[in-house]
Amino acid sequence: MEDINLHFTGDFSAIEKANNLLAALIDNNIQSKPASLGIDPRTVHWKRVMDMNDRALRRIIIGLGGTASGIPRETGFDITAASEIMAILCLSENFHDLKERIGNIFIGFTLDKKPVFARDLNAQGAMAALLKDAIKPNLVQTLEGNPAIIHGGPFANIAQGTNSVLATKMGLSLSDYVVTEAGFGFDLGAEKFLDIKCVSAGLQPQAAVLVATVRALKYHGGVPLADIQKPDAEAVARGTENLEKHLENMLKFNICPVVAINHFADDTEEEIQAITDKCRAMGVKCAVARVHAHGGQGAEELATLVSQVAEACQSDMTPLYDWNWSIEKKIETIATQIYGASAIDYTQQARADLKKIQDLGLEHLPVCIAKTQKSLSDNPQLLGRPANFIVTVREIEIAAGAGFVVPITGNIMRMPGLPAKPAAENIDINEEGKITGLF
Repeated sequence: MEDINLHFTGDFSAIEKANNLLAALIDNNIQSKPASLGIDPRTVHWKRVMDMNDRALRRIIIGLGGTASGIPRETGFDITAASEIMAILCLSENFHDLKERIGNIFIGFTLDKKPVFARDLNAQGAMAALLKDAIKPNLVQTLEGNPAIIHGGPFANIAQGTNSVLATKMGLSLSDYVVTEAGFGFDLGAEKFLDIKCVSAGLQPQAAVLVATVRALKYHGGVPLADIQKPDAEAVARGTENLEKHLENMLKFNICPVVAINHFADDTEEEIQAITDKCRAMGVKCAVARVHAHGGQGAEELATLVSQVAEACQSDMTPLYDWNWSIEKKIETIATQIYGASAIDYTQQARADLKKIQDLGLEHLPVCIAKTQKSLSDNPQLLGRPANFIVTVREIEIAAGAGFVVPITGNIMRMPGLPAKPAAENIDINEEGKITGLF
């Protein structure tokens, strides 16, 4: 019996080059008069990307310096993982699919209100050529010699938050069991994995593993972060209402759940017991994973349990919604059933975006809701299992190339900034080239 693990990484430089090539082609077309498509620069939302945390680049003015330097307009930078190119790479199944998706990237409108796509700039061929190696999954091995396919890294906040379709299908062709990751909680990564990636690629997972920690459940039980390492079994028990909601969400997809308790050295037996008691009450199997201390050996019990559940359980994964539903119905279904919201509120901008999506004939696309990972709601301060809250959709971005639209809730940063004390202050290198301060 073999198993393969799938994680995120890849050639981010190729993503940057392809993304920024499209940005350069857009600006060149705006500036060139004879061959211009007549793009209205005010409608262009495509940004350049950089794999760097730099808050000063979020909103910038480009094209300064005279006519030779372009036409001044407002734009900005996103972090590379937030690029639609990253999302496209991870959903493409071959070069033809890759080029078609790139060509479908929505750029903006012409001055006479006609939509412009990347294919109108003949950008798809050159961009795909830059991604010719990046699209290939990377087979590596862990420190213990286990195979792992490392490929892709789309944000789980504003994209699908899971590795590439190619990596998943390659793993399935090579092993008996494939374990893949979906970033953040079930309300973000897993919902998008099941409703977008699995539907798009025709995948049918046999089981889902929900990773829980004592620390996270104490936090959801009301313990301040400063006190999170202090033993408090009662707070863990209170926090399991958050775990309970995630498990209920799994069952909505008709998929069999397993809970992995990710053990740390300061976890107490009483705190672990509070989690196992909740799982037992819900009829869900769980195991303690001690990989933090013992590596792969510490996960043998969990691995055995997951394989048993995958073999015995009659999972028949059913998406939460039909892609052909209206955008509003899809958003409402996710927000009410997965988050637990009582209602949806749309800003004036979001209403205008819904109209734009309808006019472009893109209502058939799935929704990839951007939301905080710190709460089931769109408010990071609402911990545990919040109820009777309203989800506010601020705007809806179009990611037609990736094949979804992105309703944005809360304050989602696509270009992170450095903290008050950056880790860079502790990093150094000596005369022999030895680097210190990374951990």
